[in-house]
Amino acid sequence: MMSGFSRLRAGGLLATAALFATAACGAGAAETAPDGKPAVVAAFYPLQWLTEQVGGSDAQVSGLTPPGVEPHDVELGIQQVTELKNATLAVYVKGVQPAVDEAVEPDTSFDAATSVATIPVGEHAGEHAGEGEESAEEHGHEELPYDPHLWLDPSRLATVATKLGERLATADPAHAQGYKDRAAKTAAALTALDQEFAKGLTTCTTRTLVTAHEAFGYLSDRYRLKQIGITLDPETEPSPARLSEVAKLAKAEGVTTIFTEALVSPKVAEVLASQVGAKTAVLDPLESKPSGDYLSAMRDNLKTLQTALGCTA
Repeated sequence: MMSGFSRLRAGGLLATAALFATAACGAGAAETAPDGKPAVVAAFYPLQWLTEQVGGSDAQVSGLTPPGVEPHDVELGIQQVTELKNATLAVYVKGVQPAVDEAVEPDTSFDAATSVATIPVGEHAGEHAGEGEESAEEHGHEELPYDPHLWLDPSRLATVATKLGERLATADPAHAQGYKDRAAKTAAALTALDQEFAKGLTTCTTRTLVTAHEAFGYLSDRYRLKQIGITLDPETEPSPARLSEVAKLAKAEGVTTIFTEALVSPKVAEVLASQVGAKTAVLDPLESKPSGDYLSAMRDNLKTLQTALGCTA
């Protein structure tokens, strides 16, 4: 998703390892909220939104990643590790937060990536790596052969909603039908959103989107777009060679907009835009809570794409 998700600072890794050892001593039966509801922990915003929709009033859902913080920047404390280990269900995507991958318990966790067909990490990974730009291997992608940004395809997220409803029903049989009903309702809303995207991106002047980092592979895959990412990692400066290469591709494809994101410095995108004679616009990868919710933010993304790509509905 790949971005800097696969990176953890060396000090953070050492601290996390120590926390795992400490938390393991306290791990036991799954926790429930004070009101007796199952305690469900969602690793970051899109999963938290989805889990809240499916869990409804029958589950106590908490998010691991605070608003305004990129998931890979989160450092787990003892309390968070313990919550993950003791949760009735922990909802995550393997590869986004390695510390979370290590902390969850196999029997009480749900990896959303196991529910859908995944796609490879961006094609330029390892091919264009040079000075100032890291390869897929340096990001640890040899252990994660797929792009984890699956939530940017509403149709895939609809499938995850259905599977999540089944997992919650198994974890809390007393409210099984409620989970399944809400999962079906959520999947229907996501299917409707998918149809909006398909219709809105049917006819466009260009189908190429140049992004600050390669987070939109699933969106591109679903709606027949071509993604060109400046870098895999929003925190890494691309090499001059990579910038030059992307500039040439953007000009050849008739690109008029370079996409950046709210939580990442737009500097690199602005430099590229000046070279290409293009403008910049924000395309939200929804790695953190938006001003509205998932559905409204995705609809904002659709409007941004339609304007930038010259689409006519």
